[in-house]
Amino acid sequence: MITYVKGNLFESDVDILVHGCNCFHVMGGGVARIVKELYPKAFSADKQFSFRGDIAKLGSFTSATVTHHYTGKELLIINGYTQYEFGGGENLFNYDAMKELCCKLNGLFKDKSIAMPMIGSGLAGGDWKRIEKIINSEFKDKEVFVYYL
Repeated sequence: MITYVKGNLFESDVDILVHGCNCFHVMGGGVARIVKELYPKAFSADKQFSFRGDIAKLGSFTSATVTHHYTGKELLIINGYTQYEFGGGENLFNYDAMKELCCKLNGLFKDKSIAMPMIGSGLAGGDWKRIEKIINSEFKDKEVFVYYL
């Protein structure tokens, strides 16, 4: 279930930060660009996974354990493959991939706190109401912090 938090996602005091990625090893805009700048290990993990443009990545993720830029604690960054292509201005978001990603994360990280942006609703052009339903459905018994400004 979603708990909305107005504030900076990157200042959140959680165990796991999830953000959306494309399948082309491009973290050039939005939240992904900030992840790339703050946590280069997350970008390295993305580049090492499969080949550039592999559509089979949809619904999966890579991860990197980093030192939280603000709290100094250990933080797990999840690069969630929720869109195939990169860019903006059109609906690039893949709802089935988001559902699969959330199902995997809920199964693997039941005892960890998770934060994410309004994933997929920015540059990827996804419908937040539809994405919100997916998150609430897959995380029925777990609180997920969704940050917005």
